[in-house]
Amino acid sequence: MSEAQKHVWKGAIPLQIHLHESEVTTLPAPPPALVLAPRIGYLPLLISLLKPQFSSTLPPGVDTIWFEYKGLPLKWFIPTGVLFDLLCVEPERPWNLTVHFRGYPSNVLLPCEGEDSVKWSFINSLKEAAYVINGNCKNVMNMSQPDQVELWGSVLNDNLETYRRVASKLKLGTFEDENTENVSSVLTKSEQSTGDTDATGQVKTGRIPVRLYLWTVNEEFDDFEDAPQIDNWDKVSYINRPVEIHREDGKYFSLNDAVKRILPEFFPENSFVSEGDANINQSAGEEGESSSDPGSFCNTLEIAEIKFVRIQGIEPILDIPFSWVVNNLMNPEYFLHMCVCLKVSKANAVQ
Repeated sequence: MSEAQKHVWKGAIPLQIHLHESEVTTLPAPPPALVLAPRIGYLPLLISLLKPQFSSTLPPGVDTIWFEYKGLPLKWFIPTGVLFDLLCVEPERPWNLTVHFRGYPSNVLLPCEGEDSVKWSFINSLKEAAYVINGNCKNVMNMSQPDQVELWGSVLNDNLETYRRVASKLKLGTFEDENTENVSSVLTKSEQSTGDTDATGQVKTGRIPVRLYLWTVNEEFDDFEDAPQIDNWDKVSYINRPVEIHREDGKYFSLNDAVKRILPEFFPENSFVSEGDANINQSAGEEGESSSDPGSFCNTLEIAEIKFVRIQGIEPILDIPFSWVVNNLMNPEYFLHMCVCLKVSKANAVQ
Protein backbone atom coordinates (compact mmCIF):
# COMPACT_ATOMS: atom_id res chain seq x y z
CA MET A 1 0.00 0.00 0.00
CA SER A 2 1.19 3.53 -0.73
CA GLU A 3 1.87 6.31 1.75
CA ALA A 4 -0.89 8.32 0.08
CA GLN A 5 -3.42 5.54 0.76
CA LYS A 6 -2.39 5.47 4.41
CA HIS A 7 -2.87 9.24 4.67
CA VAL A 8 -6.32 8.98 3.08
CA TRP A 9 -7.43 6.39 5.63
CA LYS A 10 -5.96 8.38 8.53
CA GLY A 11 -7.44 11.65 7.29
CA ALA A 12 -9.90 13.34 9.65
CA ILE A 13 -11.88 16.56 9.87
CA PRO A 14 -11.93 18.41 13.22
CA LEU A 15 -15.57 19.16 14.00
CA GLN A 16 -17.17 21.47 16.54
CA ILE A 17 -20.76 20.30 16.77
CA HIS A 18 -23.48 22.38 18.44
CA LEU A 19 -26.91 21.09 19.40
CA HIS A 20 -29.58 23.17 17.68
CA GLU A 21 -31.06 25.73 20.06
CA SER A 22 -34.61 24.47 19.45
CA GLU A 23 -33.64 21.14 21.06
CA VAL A 24 -31.99 22.58 24.15
CA THR A 25 -34.32 22.18 27.16
CA THR A 26 -31.88 22.91 29.99
CA LEU A 27 -29.80 25.82 31.21
CA PRO A 28 -27.03 26.33 30.66
CA ALA A 29 -26.92 24.93 27.14
CA PRO A 30 -24.53 22.01 26.70
CA PRO A 31 -21.09 22.88 25.31
CA PRO A 32 -20.31 21.87 21.73
CA ALA A 33 -18.84 18.45 21.06
CA LEU A 34 -15.32 18.35 19.64
CA VAL A 35 -14.86 15.37 17.34
CA LEU A 36 -12.31 14.13 14.83
CA ALA A 37 -14.47 12.71 12.03
CA PRO A 38 -12.83 10.30 9.55
CA ARG A 39 -12.78 11.67 6.01
CA ILE A 40 -13.93 8.34 4.59
CA GLY A 41 -16.72 8.07 7.17
CA TYR A 42 -20.29 9.37 7.29
CA LEU A 43 -21.84 11.87 9.67
CA PRO A 44 -24.64 9.64 11.09
CA LEU A 45 -21.97 7.26 12.37
CA LEU A 46 -20.98 9.90 14.94
CA ILE A 47 -24.17 9.38 16.97
CA SER A 48 -22.44 7.18 19.56
CA LEU A 49 -20.07 10.06 20.32
CA LEU A 50 -22.70 12.81 20.30
CA LYS A 51 -25.69 11.26 22.05
CA PRO A 52 -24.03 10.99 25.49
CA GLN A 53 -23.12 14.69 25.39
CA PHE A 54 -26.57 15.96 24.42
CA SER A 55 -29.04 13.33 25.68
CA SER A 56 -29.79 15.04 29.00
CA THR A 57 -31.08 18.20 27.33
CA LEU A 58 -33.10 16.76 24.44
CA PRO A 59 -36.89 17.16 24.36
CA PRO A 60 -39.07 14.02 24.40
CA GLY A 61 -39.23 12.16 21.10
CA VAL A 62 -37.54 9.63 18.85
CA ASP A 63 -33.94 10.23 17.83
CA THR A 64 -33.37 10.80 14.11
CA ILE A 65 -29.98 12.42 13.75
CA TRP A 66 -29.16 14.91 11.03
CA PHE A 67 -26.69 17.72 10.53
CA GLU A 68 -26.66 21.16 8.97
CA TYR A 69 -24.02 23.68 7.97
CA LYS A 70 -25.05 27.34 7.83
CA GLY A 71 -28.67 26.27 7.47
CA LEU A 72 -28.00 23.67 4.75
CA PRO A 73 -29.04 20.10 5.68
CA LEU A 74 -26.13 17.76 4.93
CA LYS A 75 -26.55 14.66 2.75
CA TRP A 76 -25.75 11.69 4.95
CA PHE A 77 -24.79 9.39 2.05
CA ILE A 78 -21.93 11.69 0.96
CA PRO A 79 -18.65 10.95 2.80
CA THR A 80 -17.73 13.51 5.45
CA GLY A 81 -14.52 14.53 3.72
CA VAL A 82 -16.35 15.18 0.45
CA LEU A 83 -18.92 17.37 2.21
CA PHE A 84 -16.11 19.39 3.79
CA ASP A 85 -14.22 19.79 0.49
CA LEU A 86 -17.38 20.87 -1.31
CA LEU A 87 -18.94 23.23 1.22
CA CYS A 88 -15.84 24.74 2.81
CA VAL A 89 -14.10 26.28 -0.17
CA GLU A 90 -11.98 28.18 2.32
CA PRO A 91 -11.24 25.37 4.82
CA GLU A 92 -12.76 26.04 8.25
CA ARG A 93 -11.07 24.36 11.19
CA PRO A 94 -12.76 23.27 13.27
CA TRP A 95 -15.74 22.81 10.99
CA ASN A 96 -18.75 24.20 12.83
CA LEU A 97 -21.81 22.02 12.35
CA THR A 98 -25.21 21.90 13.99
CA VAL A 99 -26.72 18.55 14.98
CA HIS A 100 -30.42 17.77 15.29
CA PHE A 101 -32.10 14.77 16.91
CA ARG A 102 -35.64 15.91 16.07
CA GLY A 103 -37.49 17.38 13.09
CA TYR A 104 -35.92 15.34 10.31
CA PRO A 105 -36.26 17.27 6.99
CA SER A 106 -37.60 14.42 4.87
CA ASN A 107 -38.45 16.87 2.09
CA VAL A 108 -34.71 17.50 1.62
CA LEU A 109 -32.92 14.39 2.88
CA LEU A 110 -33.38 10.73 2.08
CA PRO A 111 -34.57 8.69 5.09
CA CYS A 112 -31.74 7.49 7.32
CA GLU A 113 -32.24 4.81 9.96
CA GLY A 114 -28.79 5.14 11.44
CA GLU A 115 -25.85 2.83 10.77
CA ASP A 116 -27.88 0.28 8.78
CA SER A 117 -28.89 2.89 6.20
CA VAL A 118 -25.29 4.06 5.86
CA LYS A 119 -24.02 0.49 5.54
CA TRP A 120 -26.44 -0.43 2.76
CA SER A 121 -25.75 2.81 0.92
CA PHE A 122 -22.05 1.88 1.06
CA ILE A 123 -22.69 -1.69 -0.18
CA ASN A 124 -24.90 -0.45 -3.01
CA SER A 125 -22.16 1.98 -4.08
CA LEU A 126 -19.69 -0.91 -4.00
CA LYS A 127 -21.98 -2.93 -6.28
CA GLU A 128 -22.26 0.01 -8.66
CA ALA A 129 -18.49 0.42 -8.76
CA ALA A 130 -18.01 -3.29 -9.41
CA TYR A 131 -20.41 -3.09 -12.34
CA VAL A 132 -18.49 -0.16 -13.83
CA ILE A 133 -15.14 -1.91 -13.41
CA ASN A 134 -15.97 -5.51 -14.33
CA GLY A 135 -19.31 -5.31 -16.11
CA ASN A 136 -21.02 -7.20 -13.28
CA CYS A 137 -21.25 -7.11 -9.50
CA LYS A 138 -21.44 -10.84 -8.79
CA ASN A 139 -18.37 -10.85 -6.53
CA VAL A 140 -19.96 -8.23 -4.29
CA MET A 141 -23.34 -9.97 -4.40
CA ASN A 142 -21.68 -13.26 -3.44
CA MET A 143 -19.74 -11.91 -0.46
CA SER A 144 -20.06 -14.13 2.59
CA GLN A 145 -21.74 -12.63 5.62
CA PRO A 146 -18.51 -12.70 7.68
CA ASP A 147 -16.61 -10.93 4.89
CA GLN A 148 -19.35 -8.32 4.57
CA VAL A 149 -19.27 -7.68 8.32
CA GLU A 150 -15.47 -7.50 8.33
CA LEU A 151 -15.35 -5.16 5.34
CA TRP A 152 -17.86 -2.75 6.86
CA GLY A 153 -16.10 -2.99 10.22
CA SER A 154 -12.79 -2.04 8.60
CA VAL A 155 -14.43 1.14 7.26
CA LEU A 156 -15.97 1.96 10.65
CA ASN A 157 -12.64 1.44 12.42
CA ASP A 158 -10.34 2.94 9.75
CA ASN A 159 -8.48 -0.37 9.43
CA LEU A 160 -6.77 -0.26 6.04
CA GLU A 161 -4.98 -3.61 6.35
CA THR A 162 -8.19 -5.52 7.08
CA TYR A 163 -9.99 -3.64 4.33
CA ARG A 164 -7.33 -4.52 1.73
CA ARG A 165 -7.38 -8.18 2.71
CA VAL A 166 -11.17 -8.50 2.42
CA ALA A 167 -11.54 -6.21 -0.61
CA SER A 168 -8.96 -8.23 -2.55
CA LYS A 169 -11.48 -11.10 -2.66
CA LEU A 170 -13.83 -8.90 -4.69
CA LYS A 171 -11.33 -8.81 -7.59
CA LEU A 172 -12.33 -5.30 -8.52
CA GLY A 173 -9.25 -4.88 -10.62
CA THR A 174 -6.07 -2.90 -10.62
CA PHE A 175 -5.52 0.41 -12.33
CA GLU A 176 -2.23 0.57 -14.15
CA ASP A 177 -0.14 3.40 -12.73
CA GLU A 178 1.28 5.67 -15.42
CA ASN A 179 3.33 7.64 -12.93
CA THR A 180 6.65 6.35 -14.25
CA GLU A 181 9.43 7.88 -16.29
CA ASN A 182 9.11 5.27 -19.01
CA VAL A 183 5.47 5.84 -19.81
CA SER A 184 5.92 4.90 -23.45
CA SER A 185 7.14 1.43 -22.52
CA VAL A 186 3.78 0.49 -21.04
CA LEU A 187 1.59 1.95 -23.76
CA THR A 188 1.12 -1.24 -25.70
CA LYS A 189 -1.97 -1.97 -27.68
CA SER A 190 -3.03 -4.81 -25.41
CA GLU A 191 -2.89 -2.60 -22.33
CA GLN A 192 -5.17 0.00 -23.88
CA SER A 193 -8.12 -2.36 -24.01
CA THR A 194 -10.48 -2.91 -21.11
CA GLY A 195 -10.48 -6.37 -19.58
CA ASP A 196 -6.81 -7.39 -19.77
CA THR A 197 -5.61 -9.65 -16.98
CA ASP A 198 -2.51 -9.07 -14.88
CA ALA A 199 -0.24 -11.63 -13.25
CA THR A 200 -2.40 -11.88 -10.14
CA GLY A 201 -5.47 -12.83 -12.15
CA GLN A 202 -7.24 -9.54 -11.45
CA VAL A 203 -8.79 -7.57 -14.25
CA LYS A 204 -6.72 -4.59 -15.36
CA THR A 205 -9.35 -2.04 -16.18
CA GLY A 206 -9.54 1.30 -17.86
CA ARG A 207 -13.06 2.08 -16.57
CA ILE A 208 -13.04 4.20 -13.43
CA PRO A 209 -16.10 4.78 -11.19
CA VAL A 210 -16.29 8.54 -10.54
CA ARG A 211 -18.67 10.72 -8.57
CA LEU A 212 -18.18 14.33 -9.43
CA TYR A 213 -19.76 17.20 -7.51
CA LEU A 214 -19.91 20.18 -9.84
CA TRP A 215 -20.34 23.75 -8.73
CA THR A 216 -20.34 26.53 -11.32
CA VAL A 217 -19.80 30.25 -10.75
CA ASN A 218 -20.09 33.23 -13.05
CA GLU A 219 -17.98 35.63 -11.00
CA GLU A 220 -14.21 35.68 -10.89
CA PHE A 221 -12.51 35.12 -7.53
CA ASP A 222 -8.85 34.91 -6.65
CA ASP A 223 -9.12 33.93 -3.01
CA PHE A 224 -11.24 31.10 -1.68
CA GLU A 225 -12.64 33.37 1.02
CA ASP A 226 -14.23 35.45 -1.76
CA ALA A 227 -15.89 32.47 -3.45
CA PRO A 228 -19.71 32.36 -3.42
CA GLN A 229 -21.11 30.01 -0.78
CA ILE A 230 -23.16 26.92 -1.60
CA ASP A 231 -26.36 27.54 0.33
CA ASN A 232 -28.67 25.28 -1.65
CA TRP A 233 -28.18 21.79 -3.07
CA ASP A 234 -29.66 22.99 -6.36
CA LYS A 235 -26.36 24.76 -6.94
CA VAL A 236 -24.50 21.43 -7.06
CA SER A 237 -24.73 18.95 -9.91
CA TYR A 238 -24.08 15.35 -8.86
CA ILE A 239 -22.54 13.52 -11.80
CA ASN A 240 -22.15 9.77 -11.60
CA ARG A 241 -20.31 8.81 -14.76
CA PRO A 242 -17.54 6.28 -15.45
CA VAL A 243 -14.34 7.46 -17.06
CA GLU A 244 -12.67 5.26 -19.62
CA ILE A 245 -8.96 5.91 -19.91
CA HIS A 246 -7.86 6.42 -23.51
CA ARG A 247 -4.21 7.02 -24.30
CA GLU A 248 -3.17 8.73 -27.51
CA ASP A 249 0.21 9.29 -29.15
CA GLY A 250 2.18 8.00 -26.19
CA LYS A 251 0.67 10.56 -23.79
CA TYR A 252 -0.58 9.59 -20.38
CA PHE A 253 -4.18 10.30 -19.37
CA SER A 254 -4.19 13.18 -16.88
CA LEU A 255 -6.60 14.46 -14.23
CA ASN A 256 -7.30 17.37 -16.57
CA ASP A 257 -8.24 14.90 -19.34
CA ALA A 258 -10.57 13.08 -16.93
CA VAL A 259 -12.43 16.22 -15.83
CA LYS A 260 -12.99 17.27 -19.42
CA ARG A 261 -14.05 13.75 -20.38
CA ILE A 262 -16.67 13.74 -17.62
CA LEU A 263 -17.97 17.19 -18.55
CA PRO A 264 -18.37 17.21 -22.34
CA GLU A 265 -21.08 19.86 -22.10
CA PHE A 266 -18.45 22.32 -20.88
CA PHE A 267 -15.51 21.02 -22.90
CA PRO A 268 -17.12 19.68 -26.12
CA GLU A 269 -13.82 19.31 -27.97
CA ASN A 270 -12.75 16.75 -25.35
CA SER A 271 -15.97 14.75 -25.24
CA PHE A 272 -15.90 11.00 -25.63
CA VAL A 273 -18.68 8.81 -24.30
CA SER A 274 -18.71 5.15 -25.20
CA GLU A 275 -22.00 3.68 -26.36
CA GLY A 276 -23.70 1.90 -23.49
CA ASP A 277 -21.85 3.80 -20.77
CA ALA A 278 -23.83 4.66 -17.68
CA ASN A 279 -24.45 8.38 -17.99
CA ILE A 280 -26.26 9.84 -15.03
CA ASN A 281 -26.31 13.57 -14.40
CA GLN A 282 -28.14 14.28 -11.17
CA SER A 283 -28.87 17.04 -8.78
CA ALA A 284 -27.03 16.47 -5.52
CA GLY A 285 -30.39 16.98 -3.85
CA GLU A 286 -31.40 13.31 -3.92
CA GLU A 287 -29.98 10.12 -5.32
CA GLY A 288 -31.93 9.05 -8.37
CA GLU A 289 -33.33 12.50 -9.10
CA SER A 290 -32.65 13.38 -12.71
CA SER A 291 -31.44 16.78 -13.78
CA SER A 292 -30.68 18.29 -17.14
CA ASP A 293 -29.27 16.08 -19.88
CA PRO A 294 -25.86 17.25 -21.15
CA GLY A 295 -27.39 17.20 -24.61
CA SER A 296 -29.55 20.15 -23.63
CA PHE A 297 -26.45 22.32 -23.90
CA CYS A 298 -26.07 21.64 -27.61
CA ASN A 299 -27.35 25.09 -28.61
CA THR A 300 -24.77 26.96 -26.57
CA LEU A 301 -21.04 26.91 -26.32
CA GLU A 302 -19.86 26.62 -22.75
CA ILE A 303 -16.56 28.36 -22.17
CA ALA A 304 -15.36 26.99 -18.84
CA GLU A 305 -12.31 27.52 -16.69
CA ILE A 306 -11.42 24.96 -14.03
CA LYS A 307 -11.06 26.96 -10.82
CA PHE A 308 -10.12 23.97 -8.73
CA VAL A 309 -10.42 20.21 -8.41
CA ARG A 310 -10.40 18.98 -4.82
CA ILE A 311 -9.98 15.31 -3.90
CA GLN A 312 -9.43 14.04 -0.36
CA GLY A 313 -8.71 17.58 0.81
CA ILE A 314 -5.96 18.28 -1.70
CA GLU A 315 -5.93 20.07 -5.03
CA PRO A 316 -3.73 17.96 -7.31
CA ILE A 317 -2.03 19.59 -10.27
CA LEU A 318 -4.21 18.96 -13.30
CA ASP A 319 -1.35 17.33 -15.22
CA ILE A 320 -0.97 14.49 -12.69
CA PRO A 321 -1.58 11.01 -14.16
CA PHE A 322 -5.22 10.12 -13.49
CA SER A 323 -4.23 6.53 -12.71
CA TRP A 324 -2.17 7.75 -9.74
CA VAL A 325 -5.13 9.76 -8.45
CA VAL A 326 -7.43 6.73 -8.72
CA ASN A 327 -5.00 4.27 -7.13
CA ASN A 328 -4.21 6.51 -4.18
CA LEU A 329 -7.21 8.75 -3.52
CA MET A 330 -10.32 6.65 -4.13
CA ASN A 331 -12.76 5.92 -1.31
CA PRO A 332 -13.34 2.44 0.15
CA GLU A 333 -16.40 1.80 -2.04
CA TYR A 334 -14.07 2.11 -5.07
CA PHE A 335 -15.46 5.47 -6.21
CA LEU A 336 -13.26 8.48 -6.80
CA HIS A 337 -15.07 11.52 -5.38
CA MET A 338 -14.11 14.78 -7.08
CA CYS A 339 -15.28 18.27 -6.12
CA VAL A 340 -14.95 20.57 -9.13
CA CYS A 341 -15.58 24.30 -9.40
CA LEU A 342 -15.91 25.83 -12.88
CA LYS A 343 -16.12 29.45 -13.87
CA VAL A 344 -18.55 29.46 -16.76
CA SER A 345 -19.59 32.03 -19.33
CA LYS A 346 -22.00 31.31 -22.17
CA ALA A 347 -21.71 32.40 -25.76
CA ASN A 348 -23.76 31.53 -28.77
CA ALA A 349 -22.40 28.54 -30.61
CA VAL A 350 -20.71 29.29 -33.92
CA GLN A 351 -22.97 28.15 -36.70
